[in-house]
Amino acid sequence: MTESKEFALELFDTLSRRRQMKVDKINKEELHEIWQQITDNSFDSRLQIFFDMVDKNADGRIGEEEVKEIIMLSASANKLSRLKEQAEEYAALIMEELDPEGLGYIELWQLETLLLQKDTYMNYSQALSYTSQALSQNLAGLRKKSPIRKISTTLNYYLEDNWKRLWVLALWIGIMAGLFTWKFMQYRNRYVFNVMGYCVTTAKGAAETLKLNMAIILLPVCRNTITWLRNTRAARALPFDDNINFHKTIAAAIVVGIILHAGNHLVCDFPRLINSSNEKYAPLGQYFGETKPTYFTLVKGVEGITGVIMVICMIIAFTLATRWFRRSLVKLPKPFDKLTGFNAFWYSHHLFIIVYLALIVHGQCLYLIHVWYRKTTWMYLAVPVCLYVGERVLRFFRSGNYSVRLLKVAIYPGNVLTLQMSKPPAFRYKSGQYMFVQCPAVSPFEWHPFSITSAPGDDYLSIHVRQLGDWTRELKRVFAAACEPPVGGKSGLLRADETTKKALPKLLIDGPYGSPAQDYSKYDVLLLVGLGIGATPFISILKDLLNNIIKMEEEEDASTDLYPPVGPNKPHIDLGTLMTVTSKPKRVLRTTNAYFYWVTREQGSFDWFKGVMNEIAELDQRNIIEMHNYLTSVYEEGDARSALITMLQALNHAKNGVDIVSGTKVRTHFARPNWKKVLSKIASKHPYAKIAVLTRNAETECKRSTLFCPLQQF
Repeated sequence: MTESKEFALELFDTLSRRRQMKVDKINKEELHEIWQQITDNSFDSRLQIFFDMVDKNADGRIGEEEVKEIIMLSASANKLSRLKEQAEEYAALIMEELDPEGLGYIELWQLETLLLQKDTYMNYSQALSYTSQALSQNLAGLRKKSPIRKISTTLNYYLEDNWKRLWVLALWIGIMAGLFTWKFMQYRNRYVFNVMGYCVTTAKGAAETLKLNMAIILLPVCRNTITWLRNTRAARALPFDDNINFHKTIAAAIVVGIILHAGNHLVCDFPRLINSSNEKYAPLGQYFGETKPTYFTLVKGVEGITGVIMVICMIIAFTLATRWFRRSLVKLPKPFDKLTGFNAFWYSHHLFIIVYLALIVHGQCLYLIHVWYRKTTWMYLAVPVCLYVGERVLRFFRSGNYSVRLLKVAIYPGNVLTLQMSKPPAFRYKSGQYMFVQCPAVSPFEWHPFSITSAPGDDYLSIHVRQLGDWTRELKRVFAAACEPPVGGKSGLLRADETTKKALPKLLIDGPYGSPAQDYSKYDVLLLVGLGIGATPFISILKDLLNNIIKMEEEEDASTDLYPPVGPNKPHIDLGTLMTVTSKPKRVLRTTNAYFYWVTREQGSFDWFKGVMNEIAELDQRNIIEMHNYLTSVYEEGDARSALITMLQALNHAKNGVDIVSGTKVRTHFARPNWKKVLSKIASKHPYAKIAVLTRNAETECKRSTLFCPLQQF
């Protein structure tokens, strides 16, 4: 317990008092006995340790001050600053509940009676039912397979999960191989091969693949087109979820192509040409001039200069796009620190304008090709470049039409900024999608993507922005300047709305754009896993599910009013009413259950979506949505340092129905989820269901996997 020394000392003193020890050292046998007491996860053991830690004079009674002291100690050990601030309140709660006669002390049996009445502690503390635990344990026998079957099963699941990626990659690689071979053989049969050898064939083969890749690298970032295609049958065969990964893969292929093309020209082709004999060079005079050129003459030509320009621009853009520079993992001294961060990545990527202009010129001024229709660079680029330019023009005009009015601004613990704005009439989106946001007060050029946390049925748009880089840091600063401390019990460290005296910065939005999470309604069961701020797209999904549940209940109630039950003593239903009821289309919700697991390391994070969680817990009468919060800063359940927190958590929930850690009606678990148990629970509960597993952390886009039960497939 090196990170909670004070708690360790108190625990040692408590266990020493039990054995009437008054020494600073213990032997191995005593350590073993104490260790057994610490690791005993039974209710009685936890309760006894807690009571003994509070009851320092060992008289079997504890007062309010003693309770407050141990609450503060436990809160400090588990990094729960808010619980520490409310220690007096919770100590009073314990005394109020257990000492109604006002004696000023409580005894062990009183605490035990309260916690065990209605099975409160056990029901509230168990993340999984005993049935689920037994099922997960019995699965061990089912999972024992032969090595061949394990390999076969693993391969089957891999193909099932990756077949879209594999066929697209195979097609792409096949096309590149075909183009390279075609151009290689073409130059293998030309006279220039006698002078430059395989250097020129390799360079020209690589050049052909570069034309292809420089064209298709634009397609994965045509977001409007991809968003539209997601809703077509093309989504069944194309992995639109991997558009950015494919963009990066193409970029890697371009790097290889540049090395082969430029490297062979500069290191092999040019030296062999200028060192060739006059007799060998003579037939090439029509391409390079009657006089044999020098190395410098070849490099300073239009082909050479445009090639060098492209290589320099690409080196800059590719380097600053790497994770080390984009995430500011590389620490450079000033003023070179400006070369790291998202801004450097964003602006350097716009060097592509120069690259494409140079590429077109480079493709028109070729040494060895003079016939216009054989200069094919523009043919490769025409459609993708026009499509991409059209997208940028569309975004420019659409963002101007989407004027939004800020309705509410709040800054929460954990450097999170919440922006709630009016929804433009033409802005239609699905839960799980995202939009781009620009704040001219921060930068008139930069657009940044954020998941939409409001539901499609809401009359507003909302996003949650966590400070993770230079742009988000500045965005928080400009909005914080216009905010004021909250009043009237409202949440947040700072708040602002339409009544705030200071003017709020202007916002522009563009979107919506598709993401893997938007297809959640195609699945029977959802497992949503959000890490930190990565929970944002799932909040929208949960709200949308809740809205659909409410609408279904309203439709059922309306149907009951129009079409009351018929029986011997029931009123007669006329044909017109019957046709009205039966002809009205019923809302069908395929998703029968959703499990939301939110894992975060800071207690203040629970403020971000407190209202949504309480609303779901209150209105979801059918128990379609099951929510679990996990706080990793608190020691796992069973650890002596969190024993009191677990007990107090159960007590407050039994008394007030509120979790002391999250401040919501949703129970907070400690440490990290046991995913093996979570998956086993869901699989045993939903046999033969189609389950979508959606995961997202703070730095990556949403990821989707599909699980098909039966359970034996896990």
